[in-house]
Amino acid sequence: MDYVEGFVAAVPTKNKDDYIRHASEAAQIFEEHGATRLVECWGDDVPTGKKTSFPQAVQCGEDETVVFSWALWPSREARDAGMTKIMNDPRMRDNPMPFDGSRLIYGGFQMILDE
Repeated sequence: MDYVEGFVAAVPTKNKDDYIRHASEAAQIFEEHGATRLVECWGDDVPTGKKTSFPQAVQCGEDETVVFSWALWPSREARDAGMTKIMNDPRMRDNPMPFDGSRLIYGGFQMILDE
């Protein structure tokens, strides 16, 4: 079954167009290095919780929007190899993140249900 790499970030709302450009360029690089799909989602209904929430997890400010994205890979092995190549790809260094990357949350997930 496929493997998913998920990402959550707080992006300055004023940087939405820059984020879309950044994500579009990154998607091409991800796909060149083995990802089969990259999905980017701009927060629309993301409430702050009492104990935990997406906004709290990424320390989202009032002038920021939570972004949730995920990349689909054929396997964890493909993700591991692909992410190593992506992180070393000079085009990623030339494509600065329009948000605070220190608050980016990411992780790999085994799919257990896909209907």
